[in-house]
Amino acid sequence: MVAGLASSGMDVLRLGVLPTPAVAYLTTALGADMGVMISASHNPAPDNGIKFLTRGGFKLPDAVENEIEQRLGEKWDRPTGASVGRVREAYGEADRYVSHVLSTLPGRLDGLSVVIDCAHGAAHTVAPEALTRAGAKVETIGARPDGLNINAGVGSTHLDKLQQIVVSRGADVGIAYDGDADRCLAVAHNGEVIDGDQIMAVLALALRAEGKLARDTVVATVMSNLGFKLALREAGIDVLETAVGDRYVLEAMREGGYTFGGEQSGHVIMLDHATTGDGLLTSLHLLAAVARAGKPLAELASVMTRLPQVLINVKGVDRAKASVPELVAAVEAAESELGETGRVLLRPSGTEPMIRVMVEAASAEQAQALAERLAGVVREVCV
Repeated sequence: MVAGLASSGMDVLRLGVLPTPAVAYLTTALGADMGVMISASHNPAPDNGIKFLTRGGFKLPDAVENEIEQRLGEKWDRPTGASVGRVREAYGEADRYVSHVLSTLPGRLDGLSVVIDCAHGAAHTVAPEALTRAGAKVETIGARPDGLNINAGVGSTHLDKLQQIVVSRGADVGIAYDGDADRCLAVAHNGEVIDGDQIMAVLALALRAEGKLARDTVVATVMSNLGFKLALREAGIDVLETAVGDRYVLEAMREGGYTFGGEQSGHVIMLDHATTGDGLLTSLHLLAAVARAGKPLAELASVMTRLPQVLINVKGVDRAKASVPELVAAVEAAESELGETGRVLLRPSGTEPMIRVMVEAASAEQAQALAERLAGVVREVCV
């Protein structure tokens, strides 16, 4: 990547191994014209891809990515000699990012015992340093990346080990980042998993109490749990729904002047402090809320009741038939049965011959039964 950019005439600052949000922040802080992140996100190393960031640290819009792809085959004159780009090492800039996220904290974390899982990924140095500097007592796992073991049995998609260690050590909180550290999930002292919806609920209430929740609104995707929406509604906070994907959350935030949003996966965007989801930033503010309240994370997260949610991916079907009359009628019947105690969401995959069926209900049994019934209808009529 560095060689390709330099050969095209661009000067390159090589940052080393850093989280995606660190690259986004430093793109702006260092006055760069663009940022580049090589990452497999929460996936294994063979899935590595490239994230491009614009001047200002935002991800490229779909239209720009499509235009780049269309122009890849164009002929152009490569620079030579003095016109070739220069490469400089900028590994020390990690501290600038750490100092930035720490500067956003409303209070210290003194007295908190925290276990963090860095997914053998990009957070392995900055996360322990930031939490320690904030005052927490930190134990770290998943912090020995070798370039191949990222997300391998650790991180936000594999919480078992973190749960065991949090409970056995008697720690206050566990934090799990994904490979590129643009998201995080948490584990309470009793081993309970705290997902992105619960994290957003805790942070939304804290921000509102500080008068920092723009327009008393949180932006979330259609996949957020109904319990999350009901809890915020009861607290007088509006929830604006978007399609699934952090880019759609961010677009809605920028268009509507909102400052807080995210996804159930733990991808949380705090637009006052970052231009992307930032797992380290999110975890620091979550821990600050725990420290400030003087209550266990499990108690803070109980502000919302997570309704049972069942997701069935029906593969090998024609996703273009997701709106055929028979299926629409089946969905309406399920919604009528649920009333206000649940909901149904049918979502065609954007890339595969698959339709996702999601049902939330007051009980796991009802959610499972309705989801299986609708999945059966999808298999019958979407062929």
